[in-house]
This record gives sequence, C-alpha cells and structure tokens, in this order.
Amino acid sequence: MAENKTKATEASVEDYISAITDETRRKDCEVLVRVMSNATREQPKMWGTSIVGFGSYHYKYESGREGDSCLAGFSSRKGDISVYGLLNFPGREELMAKLGKYKQGVGCLYIRRLSDVNLDILEQLMSAAVDERKRHYT
Repeated sequence: MAENKTKATEASVEDYISAITDETRRKDCEVLVRVMSNATREQPKMWGTSIVGFGSYHYKYESGREGDSCLAGFSSRKGDISVYGLLNFPGREELMAKLGKYKQGVGCLYIRRLSDVNLDILEQLMSAAVDERKRHYT
C-alpha cells in the first residue's frame, strides 16, 4: 500500500511563514497560527513542505488504508490560503453562514485574505471540527 507523502517534519514553521513574500499574506498566516493554536490547543508543526498542521490523528479506512494526518492545518497557496480540517459536525452550516467570503473545495476552504472572514467564527469552526475528529478517531 502506498505511503502518505505528507508527513510531519522537523522543518521550521517560522521559516516557512517568513519566506512568504507577500506581506499581507505573511501577516495573515501569522494570525492563522495563533487562531488555530487556540482552536486546536496544539502547537504548529510543518507537514510536508507547505502545510502548517496542528495536532495529529491516526486514521484507518475500511479499504485498509491507514496513516497519520494533522487534525487541522493551512497552507499559503498561489491565490488563496487553504484551510484544512473543517469536517462536518453539528452546527457547522450555521457557522459557515456567518464566516464571510470563502470558496469551498472537497476537503478545504479557500480564503483570499483573513479580512474576508470572521476570525471568531473561523476559530469556532476549527475548534468544533477538531473536537469532532478527536471523538471519531480516539
């Protein structure tokens, strides 16, 4: 079975963020580290070369595939900041309606800039999603 490509590393989160050349994006990522640390009650760690992850969990699918992943995370991408880990949980849709401007993919949210979203709501979403993931996988 194929091994996960994205794993926790010893790379520096500070170095990753300081290498972001767009000042607004860099500051947004610094704020996200604080928000997500509060929401997850975990310290940031690099997962692969471009994901700042918080906490970890072990999953195993019915297919037999298993591995480890971060509970939540984000990555500064070309056009947006991708936020990972906002699973379904009771009350999610009500919070999403209050979040602000974002796009949604299969497994993540795309946020152009943090000023487009309500950070308190983002923190609530993250906290609830992480609690749900911990309940499901522990």
